[in-house]
Amino acid sequence: MTALVVSVFVAALLGSVHCAGMCGGLACFVAGSADARATAAYNGGRLLSYLALGVVAGAAGAGFDRVGMIAGIARPAAIVAGFLMIVWGGATAVAAAGARVPVLSTPAGAGRALARALRVVRDRPPAQRGLVLGVLTPLLPCGWLYAFVVTAAAAGTPLAGALVMGAFWLGTVPVMAALGLGLQRASGPLRRRLPALAAAALIVIGLLTITGRFVAARTHAPAAAHPAPRAIVAPDGHAARS
Repeated sequence: MTALVVSVFVAALLGSVHCAGMCGGLACFVAGSADARATAAYNGGRLLSYLALGVVAGAAGAGFDRVGMIAGIARPAAIVAGFLMIVWGGATAVAAAGARVPVLSTPAGAGRALARALRVVRDRPPAQRGLVLGVLTPLLPCGWLYAFVVTAAAAGTPLAGALVMGAFWLGTVPVMAALGLGLQRASGPLRRRLPALAAAALIVIGLLTITGRFVAARTHAPAAAHPAPRAIVAPDGHAARS
């Protein structure tokens, strides 16, 4: 489990440039005039939402695994999640190379809810504005985020799912905080290479998830101990073993 959490953190850190593109405008709207409290509240709101997503995904993955056990299929959640992570990592790599790939669009209901929230909190104090919009960040059509929600499902328990999403959040904090505070200046060559590195990290996580390297070892009930042989005295006086 520790290896999975560390890997998710590294992948999120490398891929946080994607978060800058998806959520950068929202983060800057939250901060207003480089307000550190608003930026902290925004990232705190994101953490609350991500942990909730992790708990739900982990519980769903556990239920999927139980259904798989009934059907005689081992670790179906990890296999499906690993496959989806590889697909998403491949699509990210193709996009980083300059090719056009399909992108998610905001569902109509989610888009309306986010627009309504922006209007409601526009004149609120910066910290309140930041917290509300941080909580609502998952309404954005962010495939990168939901690739890690799938990873949380592969973790197999609500707690493990929350840990995965907490690691994802932590990896995105440096770039998102910098955006909110107006400090977003990444070196050109490094910025260009980060999406490809993030895609490679996601593919590796997907492969290791499929092969079971990130699945916590399950404890099996110990085999019933064989009873110690008893000595039986035969009629001729010789001891026999049973």
